[in-house]
Amino acid sequence: MRVLVTGITGFVGSHLAEFLLQQGGIQVFGTQRWRSKTDNIDHLRSKITLRECDLRDATSVRQALADIKPERIFHLAGQSFVPMSWHAPSETMTTNSIGQINLLESLRELKLGPRVQVAGSSEEYGLVLPNELPLTEASPLRPLSPYAVSKVAQDFLGFQYARSYKMFIVRTRAFNHSGPRRGEVFATSNFAKQIALIEAGLQEPVISVGDLSSRRDFSDVRDIVRGYWLCLEKGEPGEVYNLCSGRDVAIRDVLDILLKLSSAKVQVKVDPARLRPSDVQILKGDCSKFTRQTGWKPAIPLEQTLEDLLNYWRSKVRPVAATVA
Repeated sequence: MRVLVTGITGFVGSHLAEFLLQQGGIQVFGTQRWRSKTDNIDHLRSKITLRECDLRDATSVRQALADIKPERIFHLAGQSFVPMSWHAPSETMTTNSIGQINLLESLRELKLGPRVQVAGSSEEYGLVLPNELPLTEASPLRPLSPYAVSKVAQDFLGFQYARSYKMFIVRTRAFNHSGPRRGEVFATSNFAKQIALIEAGLQEPVISVGDLSSRRDFSDVRDIVRGYWLCLEKGEPGEVYNLCSGRDVAIRDVLDILLKLSSAKVQVKVDPARLRPSDVQILKGDCSKFTRQTGWKPAIPLEQTLEDLLNYWRSKVRPVAATVA
């Protein structure tokens, strides 16, 4: 089976590539932009085929698809950092929504019929009222950031193309997920990196944070990519599925779990630069629809996810500390 992962060099893309290779009998292809960092997949370079492709360039996308002729596409590429979308709303919309249009239009023009997963986000739900929890796929979408608006656009484009052109497109709305190789701009990973730097004597014992009161529904990235695979194996075209744990946790509690995994004594300090113009206060999902359809359930506890993440950063920081010493 020929499987294409857009954004394979990213956090989720690298874990999905690992999962696909473990299944056997799969040729894994991935797209990357010319300036993409490949650290996340360096250990996989001999086992996968990379193709330079900018999703914002329709010609580039069409040529890549014509050459690869994938039977499965996991569409993960995009601008995925919420705070960045406040500073670059136009780029976020162009990369995420126009990039997906180029992908789907190219498939139509080439008359290719792969199964396609469109990776949405729980951020689409946005402004959530207390009586609306837990969130189901039928809950209203009230996006609160340019990023969230771009994901709603991707979501609905997936629905429209599935219905209009009978394309096999499954949409997913994954809630927060973390694990090794998570980008350092994201809260869980940023906390873990700061702790690793403090342990190594490379940072003063002060952890800078943003709003710790927000509550999120966390899963492990390795559970999420398993769900992505199942959505194309057992999901219904045109449908949308939540992937989540069904449990909301305060960001403050996530930080406390990480601190308990370390002997370092630290001070926690709020950095105003880390606060957003508006933020989603709580996200808690219901994945029962997806579980009924596929049998998927998250299996890795949050404590294990955070320990693996902290150990990842420790392994990255130690060589730097040794050099400084």
